[in-house]
Amino acid sequence: MIETTDLSVETILPSVFVVRGVKAMIDSDLAKLYGVPTKRLNEQVKRNIGRFPEDFMFQLTQDEYKTLRSQNATSSWGGRRVMPYAFTEQGIAMLSGVLKSDTAIQVNVAIMRTFVQMRKLLTETDDLRMSIESMRYEYDEKFEFVFQALYSFKNKLISFTRHFRGLFQCARQSCTVSYR
Repeated sequence: MIETTDLSVETILPSVFVVRGVKAMIDSDLAKLYGVPTKRLNEQVKRNIGRFPEDFMFQLTQDEYKTLRSQNATSSWGGRRVMPYAFTEQGIAMLSGVLKSDTAIQVNVAIMRTFVQMRKLLTETDDLRMSIESMRYEYDEKFEFVFQALYSFKNKLISFTRHFRGLFQCARQSCTVSYR
């Protein structure tokens, strides 16, 4: 049996990727967490394939695999003969029933906590975005008022400058005319 690693959110989170628009984990990363060889994990999945519909587990294409490998420079996904499988949150939940061990249960609990933490962070990010959007709207209105006041002031200044220039030219012409 392979030794399992730290099961903290910080350890699991880097193994979660967005593939085909869903958050998923790769079979080799899951096998490492479960402390089993990737081959054994995939064998158990194939024996219980009815538990893993396409929205729970899918095989990556070569392009998806290359993209994930380029995003994860420290990956140990090595030279695989078969493209890896990606497991969604629901597929990962099914794995503990297939692997049937205390370790699998502990790992699943840790992974589910990681997905919950991710959702919480996304919600907080959305809340922050909405708050910023609200402030932007509020300040846009205030800045609009300031810009209108500045525009009005600029127009008055231009009008005053034209008037003053006209008076200055008139006075200069008067002076010029009187001295000739």
